[in-house]
Amino acid sequence: MPDDFRVTGTAGGWAALASAAKHMLRSGKPVGGARTLLKLNQNAGFDCPGCAWGDPKDASSFEFCENGVKAVTWESTKKTVGPEFFAKHSVSELRGKDAYFLEGQGRLVHPMRYNAATDHYEPVSWDDAFRLIGEKLNALDSPNEALFYTSGRTSNEAAFLYQLFVRTFGTNNLPDCSNMCHEASGVALTESIGIGKGTVRLEDFEQADAIFVFGQNPGTNHPRMLGDLRKAALRGAAIITFNPLKERGLVKFADPKKAGDMLVGGVNISSHYFQVKPGGDRAVAKGLMKRVLEVDREAGGGIVDTDFIAEHTDGYDALVADLDATDWLEIEAQSGLRRRDLESAADVYVKADSVIFTWAMGITQQPGAVDTIQTLVNLLLMRGNIGRPGAGVCPVRGHSNVQGDRTMGITENPKPAFLDALDKSFPITTPRAPGFNTVEAIKAMADGRAKVFIGMGGNFASATPDTNFTEAAMARCTLTAHVSTKLNRSHLICGGDALILPCLGRTEIDIQASGDQMVTVEDSMSMVHGSAGINPPLSDMLLSEPAIVAGMARTTLREAEIDWNAFASDYSKIREKIAESVPGFERFNERIRGHGGFYLGNSAGERRWLTEGGKARFCVHPLAVSADTGEADGSDSIFTLITIRSHDQYNTTVYGLNDRYRGVKGERRVLFINSIDIKRLKLSNGDVVTLRSCEPDGRERSAPGFRIMEYDIPEGSVAAYYPETNVLLSVDSVDVRSGTPASKRIPITIQGGI
Repeated sequence: MPDDFRVTGTAGGWAALASAAKHMLRSGKPVGGARTLLKLNQNAGFDCPGCAWGDPKDASSFEFCENGVKAVTWESTKKTVGPEFFAKHSVSELRGKDAYFLEGQGRLVHPMRYNAATDHYEPVSWDDAFRLIGEKLNALDSPNEALFYTSGRTSNEAAFLYQLFVRTFGTNNLPDCSNMCHEASGVALTESIGIGKGTVRLEDFEQADAIFVFGQNPGTNHPRMLGDLRKAALRGAAIITFNPLKERGLVKFADPKKAGDMLVGGVNISSHYFQVKPGGDRAVAKGLMKRVLEVDREAGGGIVDTDFIAEHTDGYDALVADLDATDWLEIEAQSGLRRRDLESAADVYVKADSVIFTWAMGITQQPGAVDTIQTLVNLLLMRGNIGRPGAGVCPVRGHSNVQGDRTMGITENPKPAFLDALDKSFPITTPRAPGFNTVEAIKAMADGRAKVFIGMGGNFASATPDTNFTEAAMARCTLTAHVSTKLNRSHLICGGDALILPCLGRTEIDIQASGDQMVTVEDSMSMVHGSAGINPPLSDMLLSEPAIVAGMARTTLREAEIDWNAFASDYSKIREKIAESVPGFERFNERIRGHGGFYLGNSAGERRWLTEGGKARFCVHPLAVSADTGEADGSDSIFTLITIRSHDQYNTTVYGLNDRYRGVKGERRVLFINSIDIKRLKLSNGDVVTLRSCEPDGRERSAPGFRIMEYDIPEGSVAAYYPETNVLLSVDSVDVRSGTPASKRIPITIQGGI
């Protein structure tokens, strides 16, 4: 392992329990909250509104993590935001508040319409809100002037109904949160192995001999993953981590549900931890492959799986030629790692019979992300590590149903077969031209090509890049409408007309005309689960997401021969149509009642390659452009900024102002930086600085008031929380093949003083 590898603290443990208790008390419903948690991720309960990590086959009564507690108590609070709140606070006043204040006010409980004359939101009836949406949509010159955004919290049923409404209206403008996170994974994997999803199931983590973790922080972003890594470490599996920051959860973890862990202080997770430069992961993969090839040649064969390669792949000879031509000095320069370290990691890979590669935003939110992911896949293919037990790819999705939404057709570029199925199942003719992805949607609002924005959940203004540009673009719309549970920044960026449409939360009972309803979600392992809330709705003015979609569709598509009311009154009817239209969902209503839901299947996991040539593809790419620091304006060093979440945060939702795992208390404008860089800048730990963007477009972007904090991060690299730093990222700075914003590689300078 690296010479400087050391344990720096323990994730989970007693502090996690204390944090969970604090958030339950703050919700105002500590007893009810405890009862609610016992139904979290259970077969007769509701799916966590947080991350999409898979559930075990035999769920206990405690299948939740600290951040799951935060998500559930945040949603099931007794605090409300209704007409009285908006009468008291103007939109201009609320724009001056931070995310923690806005969402901390409680649940939205009444539909509201913005009055520009008074600068206040005012109550509106549901009928009038739907009527306004229909009028604005039907007044457009083309359906393509409307945008329909979706967040990953939306259920399968709501997502399917939403895309049906949008395509019946006549557009594929369905940008979604996938465009900003794992779009690169989907593009890369579809080209390489024929399916844009991970190939592993949860039980594969029980059989892997080695697990390679690239660019992710499960301790904060998907903490239940740590439980499976813990089990793997305890049985002797090697866990090799490549990540710029030394993250506590990947060093040591104490499962709060395990008394032994609590007594001894936890379990060591990573057997090897390498602090790669931001953007250096492609060089890492090439270094590992060069070593595998070298060992295979020295052994006279038997290391590279030539039988698998011959039967299942194309392009191996080109890969070998590329590796032979790649220089170790360049690999070291771009990865920031020594050759001997990469060789030691490769030797672990060589000795392991079954290997999983798992990654998240640290890989996908980079320039050249698709090429990097395909290079990682090449390494797995070299030894046949896809399509057998304990091996495969595992892109860890973020929000609870972001993968399911894509399966349901939430995409700006749908496959023709899916559209054909819709046309067959419904009396419609679907549009075939691709729509706008998220970045394209921002630009379309900015230049007037898009005039109506409807958001099914999420916080578009805060989640997207180039904050000032994006907010100005949204404000140009004739209508902005948001389906939400909590107040957020996006509600305050109003078009000519603006609506807030409050919906039921995942924890709440959903009663429609046919009785209690259940929705479904799909996790990162392609398992489909049922979810039914257990708490009474906080207000009788809340509607479910399917009911809101049906209401918009009724007033917009008066001549469509679709019974929207029937779908809203009985979600099983939506599932019947899903079963007709989406492969893998046959007998949907029957199968979802089974214990633990059902597995959708995975073609690459079965070694069926749905690629153009019918085989898995070795996709060869040159090394990435170097991420070395340089000089800006002849004086200030350029740093690579990585945007990250705090531990008291999920996506753009800020639960608190602390980051326990990184030692931050009571603040968010913090810049994590190496001690050597602090000295080089002639600054001191605790100084306040301004961050200035060095994006190629040359536009002035700055973020003032960040406090310097010494941290274990490679020289030349810094990290800070988003959405506060999204203002620094150009809307044009994306991975060109997937359109994913390059949030993990923003060039900036650091200037002393506010």
